[in-house]
Amino acid sequence: MTYQQQYQSSIANPEAFWREQANRVQWFKEPETILSKDANGIDRWYADGELNTAYLALDYHVLQGRGDQTALIYDSPVTDTRRSYSYRELTAEVARFAGALKARGVEKGDRVVIYMPMVPEAAIAMLACARLGAIHSVVFGGFAASELATRIDDATPKLILSASCGIEIDRVIEYKPILDEAIELAAHKPDGCIILQRDMSRCSLGDRDTDWHDAIAKAEPADCTPVGATDPLYILYTSGTTGKPKGVVRDNGGHAVAMKYSMEAVYDMGVADVFWAASDVGWVVGHSYIVYGPLLAGCTTVFYEGKPVRTPDAGAFWRVCEEYGVKGLFAAPTAFRAVRKEDPQCLLAKQYDLSQLKTIFMAGERLDPPTYDWVVEHIQRPVVDHWWQTETGWAIAGNHVGLGPVAVKAGSVTRPSPGFNVQVLDGRGQPVGANQQGSIAIKLPLPPGCLPTIWGDHDRFVSGYLGTFDGYYVSGDGGYLDDDNYLFVLGRTDDIINVAGHRLSTGEMEEVVAAHEAVAECAVIGQSSELKGEEPLGLVLLKDGVDVDEEALQQQLVQQVREKIGAVASFKSAVVVKRLPKTRSGKILRKILRNIANGEEYNTPSTIDDPACLSEIEQILSEKGIRK
Repeated sequence: MTYQQQYQSSIANPEAFWREQANRVQWFKEPETILSKDANGIDRWYADGELNTAYLALDYHVLQGRGDQTALIYDSPVTDTRRSYSYRELTAEVARFAGALKARGVEKGDRVVIYMPMVPEAAIAMLACARLGAIHSVVFGGFAASELATRIDDATPKLILSASCGIEIDRVIEYKPILDEAIELAAHKPDGCIILQRDMSRCSLGDRDTDWHDAIAKAEPADCTPVGATDPLYILYTSGTTGKPKGVVRDNGGHAVAMKYSMEAVYDMGVADVFWAASDVGWVVGHSYIVYGPLLAGCTTVFYEGKPVRTPDAGAFWRVCEEYGVKGLFAAPTAFRAVRKEDPQCLLAKQYDLSQLKTIFMAGERLDPPTYDWVVEHIQRPVVDHWWQTETGWAIAGNHVGLGPVAVKAGSVTRPSPGFNVQVLDGRGQPVGANQQGSIAIKLPLPPGCLPTIWGDHDRFVSGYLGTFDGYYVSGDGGYLDDDNYLFVLGRTDDIINVAGHRLSTGEMEEVVAAHEAVAECAVIGQSSELKGEEPLGLVLLKDGVDVDEEALQQQLVQQVREKIGAVASFKSAVVVKRLPKTRSGKILRKILRNIANGEEYNTPSTIDDPACLSEIEQILSEKGIRK
């Protein structure tokens, strides 16, 4: 079927369309009910079906005679390590570690937090949890203790899995002290921790800790536990506008169907094809397209430790593609902007054989036309921009390579994926015409693979996503659809910014900055960055009578954000201002501040309390060379 046929079928008769896709998955108990409502009135897929995600990702392929095929390739230039696992080997490793978890009391429905670097054991831990029907929650290794503690308290894990350290380019980051501090800060205390000791920095183990290798030494391999399709597979926390992270819940059944379908339809990847998503398992891309998607599709996935353009090998993108025969490469535009900065003429790529590379995929942030044009010109491969969210788990829109790609339009993420009934709504929730801007929304039901709730806070899910317009999921982004149903995403409508593909809350950063004893009030906004897409900029109002050295204050605030949120926030600039622009009701006009910082035009709203402060802020930012 063509894209148009599949899309129309998925919208006109979603049950029939997703029944057909479900038939391509190996169920323990095939679902008879394809679409139904749960106790909260939320649409759910395959409610009476039973399966196991780890079985589908591993055991199934072994039983199909593909046990010797490479499942996972670990490439770590930061430790000069390369290792590969066949499907048979990875299945055995996962079964044994699942046995170690089971021996420590982990059962179906229990939560397990995984705070690990990009090492194969992180994927093994995820799949071992799935094998037992336990719910994993991976926390990005760059987060600070307070961020980890928040997630521990929300997920209330039985165990935490971690490592002695991670490697950031040429710097060792000690994980164990961060983990210990997080547990100390958290109200919830896990039953224990399993720690992977890494040779570059081993750690001391406490009473609650077990060495990873000791844990598996006497473990008996565990069988796959059948779970319901609507049982949770994982919780993944994403930034929320209130500063408190949201635990996005992903179920087993819809997720498995969506991942298998998307690998073929969106990425044109099949059995034995090599796929490399240059991301981290701490983010949704790592969940969907480093671990689950490729393995469910029977592909070979590349598990890369390091940042491809900031490692000892500056040509890492191209080296890895040649060495492993990568067919599909997926990374954020930030990575390619960095490649362009390091190697403007792309000379490094010419040193490698890229004949196996068919398509380059980009997502996670806006793909700017200069980056798109540069990659197409120098790599001579199709570049596919696609748009999705942590909440959806896979592409809302894109140029579907497996369904026949179509012509690209600059600035567009091409067409909605089958199953996503994308609409652009006005302020009353009514669809607008072609080429008219509004709020990007998805008409219910959402397709399989999307979140059905927020962990422990269903009211927040309803109010945040479903409560704005009846019958719609609101994406939080604005944009428009053109005459050909191409989607143009123009930007966020809340305070989430996108730093190098990482969605971070400016509200959360404001809480940290405002906690400084000299700060009376602040606003953190997103400022455009050539390298990272966006970076946070803090505008700080001091308390009356406070006299501080502004440079020293900036250093203190940068350090506070680093300690509380992590280096991933990329918070580097804090500017002292005399006033912040507000409405008469006291709301800070952050959108206007963004316009000022980025050198963009703006209209002074009639509701502003003090218009003169706008030119004042313009002058300050210009004098400091910060204004774009």
